[in-house]
Amino acid sequence: MPVLDTITGPRDLRTLSEDELTQLAAEIRDLLIRTVATNTGHLGPNLGVVELTLAMHRVFDSPRDKIVFDTGHQSYVHKLVTGRAESFGTLRREGGLSGYPSQAESEHDLVENSHASTALSYADGLAKAYAVRGEDRHVVAVIGDGALTGGMAWEALNNIAIQHDSKLVIVVNDNGRSYTPTIGGLATALTALRTNPRYEHLLDVVKRRLNAVPGVGAAAYDALHAMKKGLKDALAPQGLFEDLGLKYVGPVDGHDRAAMEQALGQAKRFGGPVIVHAITRKGFGYDPAERHEADQFHAPGPFDVQTGAEKPKGLIWTDHFAEHVVAIGERRPDVVAITAAMMHPVGLDKFQARFPERTFDVGIAEQHAATSAAGLAMGGLHPVFAVYATFLNRAFDQVLMDVALHKCGVTFVLDRSGVTGDDGASHNGMWDMSLLQVVPGLRLAAPRDVPRMRELLDEAVEVADAPTVVRFPKGPPPADIEAVGKAGGCDVLVRDGARDVLVVAVGSMAEIAVDVAQRLVAQGVGVTVVDPRWVKPVDPALVDLARTHRRVVTIEDNGVVGGVGAVLLQTLAEAGVRTPVKLHGIPQEFLDHAKRAAILERIGLTPSAIALDILHDISAEPAPEGRALHDVDGPR
Repeated sequence: MPVLDTITGPRDLRTLSEDELTQLAAEIRDLLIRTVATNTGHLGPNLGVVELTLAMHRVFDSPRDKIVFDTGHQSYVHKLVTGRAESFGTLRREGGLSGYPSQAESEHDLVENSHASTALSYADGLAKAYAVRGEDRHVVAVIGDGALTGGMAWEALNNIAIQHDSKLVIVVNDNGRSYTPTIGGLATALTALRTNPRYEHLLDVVKRRLNAVPGVGAAAYDALHAMKKGLKDALAPQGLFEDLGLKYVGPVDGHDRAAMEQALGQAKRFGGPVIVHAITRKGFGYDPAERHEADQFHAPGPFDVQTGAEKPKGLIWTDHFAEHVVAIGERRPDVVAITAAMMHPVGLDKFQARFPERTFDVGIAEQHAATSAAGLAMGGLHPVFAVYATFLNRAFDQVLMDVALHKCGVTFVLDRSGVTGDDGASHNGMWDMSLLQVVPGLRLAAPRDVPRMRELLDEAVEVADAPTVVRFPKGPPPADIEAVGKAGGCDVLVRDGARDVLVVAVGSMAEIAVDVAQRLVAQGVGVTVVDPRWVKPVDPALVDLARTHRRVVTIEDNGVVGGVGAVLLQTLAEAGVRTPVKLHGIPQEFLDHAKRAAILERIGLTPSAIALDILHDISAEPAPEGRALHDVDGPR
């Protein structure tokens, strides 16, 4: 019987023999590889934390002791040993397990985080709460895979360091994405001494007695302390943490479960905040992942389990951006590129290969990236900051006050905008167009297809006195949708029949809008479909078109509150246009993970649902004199 089949919760791990624990680790890796090969997900990070996770759950008592993962994509092993192994095959499937911790799934999950560098702040608050309430509970924060490059993590460390009685253990999962320390046998030996409560007591006694000696005591203590600190810093990379007042354990081989248990046990007994530094290898135990140069199978597409070869896939929006930004760089020596630890995912790896001196990876630090971009612009360059749409949320203040206020020519390229699907609520890029509407001077473009992406990107980098944004969705782009005419700066995609309905199609929703138009025309409804291209500011041509149509419908893959449709509605009201407006967008709610098509179906952003809604609205009004609409039970 597989050992994993006997694990119903973390406490079952404590009864296993060494041989059983070794077998369990092998079974977990096998299941991770087989599941992610078909379901996709984060493989490399989880292969690297198998022994580390087993050790944590053998030392700490979850769910009484709280374990918080940063980032949350490192939690697959945690899911497997907290009673979810049987359902692991549903990972990232609609109605199945989330790719991140989920409160709805298990009492062992508390923080559903997938935006990095947040766990230490959660853990700081949790530990303080337990201290205030007088509860004897530990909090464990697992931070790694680059999360320590985020400034928020260091803000939290600054506070954690002064909470001397906080029962908080910080596990730094160092897989080469944060920093690479030295490892030494003597450093390991010193760990037991440093985390022994008697060690602190002895230091206090020595300090008091030496300082009591007139004339020389204080100087003698300072010299002794400097010698001790210098010796320790030469042996292990703990100086930074201990300068903050944090105890440091390690470095420890994160793939040596017994060593990890010993280190975690020492940290647990200390009674104050402790850093446990684990050295791991991303993709550990699966040769194709370990040999994968780009990111050790961080988040591969479907692949062959035996060879690791990823299955062929077509070009996606990101690939087309990657090619065109290099072309821009060829003709514009002032264009530079910025990424926040996402060089390959956002497609800047090709720009980096061609222009290494003009490419900057700032780590998981979107706030810093935005303001650094402002500085680059002030220095006479034009930065292109490529980032997932969901992560730009973190840098809103910097976009507003550091870039826009100073009229800096910075272009933000938002990948994975709109509904992304599989990664769940935190990754849907459904907030950017609402947030950015309030930024004075900012111009926002939403291309409907690849040719428009190229031309809008070209236009964006020409703007030198304001921030520009170009957003596009996840996945393969649609077939090119050519315009049949122009209205101001807008492209007219459909002009058929009377001016019954004006459909304003935002970006990737243009394909749906054209389909909607075909269904309406088949029912005797005249339709005009326009793509604004630049959705902020509102093109005056849209106001003129709305004035001459019977109703206006907007379709966007952004939240309906404060989005493009809402701003157009406000603009029409201010212009005295009384044409009825109906908004179609994403409801303001956190969307459960599923495939993008399934989510669009669920929220009513499909051609059939939108066309039927329009027809029902029209049927409630008297038809224009001399015309009759077809039956509106449903569009063909």
